[in-house]
Amino acid sequence: MFKSKSFLQGFAKEFLCVNRNVSSAAGKHGQTVPTVPVDPTNFKLQRALLVSKLSRYEFEQLRHPNLSAQQLEARLRDRGTDFDTLMYLHNLHKDFERTIVRSFQNVGCEVKLANRSLSKDIMRWADVIVPIGGDGTFLLAAGRASPLFAQSQQKTPIVGFNSDPQRSEGRLMLPKHYSENPADAVAKIKSGDFQWMHRSRIRTTLLGNNGNIPESTDLYRHCVSKMEQEKTEPQYLSKEMAKKYKAKMHRVLPYLALNEVFIGESLSARVSHLQLVVDHQNVVNKTKCSGLCVSTGTGSTSWHTSINRVSKKHMEDLFHILPDTAKQALSGISTEELVQKYNQNLLFPPDDPRICYSIREQICVGVWPSPKDFESRGFVKNLFVKSRCIDANLVIDGSISYPFNDGAKALLEIHPEDALLAISLD
Repeated sequence: MFKSKSFLQGFAKEFLCVNRNVSSAAGKHGQTVPTVPVDPTNFKLQRALLVSKLSRYEFEQLRHPNLSAQQLEARLRDRGTDFDTLMYLHNLHKDFERTIVRSFQNVGCEVKLANRSLSKDIMRWADVIVPIGGDGTFLLAAGRASPLFAQSQQKTPIVGFNSDPQRSEGRLMLPKHYSENPADAVAKIKSGDFQWMHRSRIRTTLLGNNGNIPESTDLYRHCVSKMEQEKTEPQYLSKEMAKKYKAKMHRVLPYLALNEVFIGESLSARVSHLQLVVDHQNVVNKTKCSGLCVSTGTGSTSWHTSINRVSKKHMEDLFHILPDTAKQALSGISTEELVQKYNQNLLFPPDDPRICYSIREQICVGVWPSPKDFESRGFVKNLFVKSRCIDANLVIDGSISYPFNDGAKALLEIHPEDALLAISLD
């Protein structure tokens, strides 16, 4: 069941510390918390930008712009789509969207609604950004609520509403009970009865010799589409960095990752060949794998956990091979409890200044990885990645993709000033 001894060793270390207080990690690692712009009671809410999700029906309309509503329905039914459910979910979201609009208008807010075009100008207009939908919509809005994207030092806070809490977990959104009474949440925001939350984000810097930046692709629309290209100026590297990474210039990408940065081959069946340097050390770690996921504390509840979690079957197999003395020591703990504790321990705080890299399905045979003791998961302050891939991409929050083929270099790190400013309600 297990591929190597490293999993068992890792599990032993994880289990010994499952009761540690992960919330103390940020202070322990010396994070500098960004300055809150104003006290919540002094926050002036006058203009709200509502960011609507793109429903599946709207997506199909974009795919078939020349079809009438009747023709589109016939096309979808003919291919086997459950059209009645499709329209039910579309109307459910639109009804909720109108409720949110009225809730902000009723407290005297000017409201603008956007669902696809989020330009830097409209982002700067808003006092608050309000994604309506699920976590995907929140990530889309958060990606544009970046000072690097908007070219502004102003931090616009963000707060999200889950439009379908029965079918969507919506971890980034307000608690589900506010979906039943959104007016209550809006009234609290208007009166300043909330808390600020800072969510760390990953800054991606490309290293090279010419300072050029590749064009990005918008994956949010489920199709290849050129995005609005925001400009960040290239800068020369220090002599030390230039020598270490064999590059002359660096250029910061205008989009910050709230959940994760993924690097790997576009074709999932193809092996991803990557070279990694942890915390500017002098060791180049070489790996062949199914891709690299670099996560924030916010993203630790998402893909990070999916990659690293253990199942009940894993735990049962592990328990079966343990020596009798270990089995006796664990006799009072159920398999389900062990699984829950292990998986819960994968999470870390949203404001943690560290990033956690996870190498998916790292090949651990023969000469791989190099060096042999290179762990497939670990907390770091920064991570340098060089591609040896054929047709790979660097993807930010599953939404924004850059080519990242052989020779491409990137530095991933967290800067306190890049943190997302979010509104939190009890």
